[in-house]
Amino acid sequence: MDNGLMKSPNQHVLVIGMGGTIAGLAQDPNNPFAYRAGRVALEALISTAQASSGAAQCEIRAERLANIDSRDLSEPLLTQLGHVVRAALDKPDVLGVVITHGTDTIEETGLFLDAVCRKQAEHLGKRVILTGAMLPSNHPQADGPLNLQASLYWAQMDLETCPAGVFGIFTGRVCLARDLAKRHTSELNAPLRDSPSSPVHLINPSWLSRIRRIQADSGSDIAIPPENAWPWVEILTSHAGARPETVLHWSNQAIQGLVIAGTGMGGVQAAWLKPLHALAEKGVAIAKASRVGAGHVHLNLPETDPAGWVAAGSLSAPKARIALQLALYAAAEAKQGGKSMTWQDFFARIAVLPE
Repeated sequence: MDNGLMKSPNQHVLVIGMGGTIAGLAQDPNNPFAYRAGRVALEALISTAQASSGAAQCEIRAERLANIDSRDLSEPLLTQLGHVVRAALDKPDVLGVVITHGTDTIEETGLFLDAVCRKQAEHLGKRVILTGAMLPSNHPQADGPLNLQASLYWAQMDLETCPAGVFGIFTGRVCLARDLAKRHTSELNAPLRDSPSSPVHLINPSWLSRIRRIQADSGSDIAIPPENAWPWVEILTSHAGARPETVLHWSNQAIQGLVIAGTGMGGVQAAWLKPLHALAEKGVAIAKASRVGAGHVHLNLPETDPAGWVAAGSLSAPKARIALQLALYAAAEAKQGGKSMTWQDFFARIAVLPE
């Protein structure tokens, strides 16, 4: 039966291993909350997924980049991953790229890959897919094999059936990688919970229409910062009783940007406004997001924002931090090249999508 899979003896799917729960082992298989992440070889994960009923049968090749708990994800590792993915996409014999990743920081990696290689993937007609698991590999109901199996299937689907780009797959559903966000501590669908998505084997027309609108954006991929050149950006969460000292702490640091995880629609504690103004005047980039977890943050709502600030739109604070780091680096590179684009311009290219 033809499932719409592209098959060629000269093509393969590259699986890049980053570690995480999908490669985790529990001391007691029946206790999924006590385990060590990144303990199982990538080849073993692929073998288990391929053994599952309905697994796609094209050639699979493995490349382990890391085997960490994703809470320990670093900027240098993101740089390495970005270059490996870009190089793989450029190879004619690579049909698609699947990345096994821990769920704790998968939203940062999803936003990063969307920003630095989505246009390349779309232009070449290929897919980059992030997946992982909420249960360790030796749990009786481990979800990793089915997530990986679905990702391998999606990587090979022809372009008439589904679009190219950068995606995330969990529990039989697919979303844009930039929409990944772990919104529950333990549910199997946590990375996709409340994200716009579609079943892997059935494309929802409204979801596909959203992807087409995003693909019509003429912007190019953002530059990948060298391992030692990521701008220093921190996240501060506004809350009841927030003290100005929390902001003042950064006045003598070499920090380049701050993301404020504000209340509601991005509201900032009044005690923070004066020191934040001072930081902005020193050249620190300020982006406001929300600690709520869903919805949009807009500039000058609910009150007028200081000049130069940006709003994160639908990006969570962790995603906004990655976007701000990439924007600051891109603006510095543009300045050296004689271009006048600001970090605000680059941030808008990452954070603001046609809806």
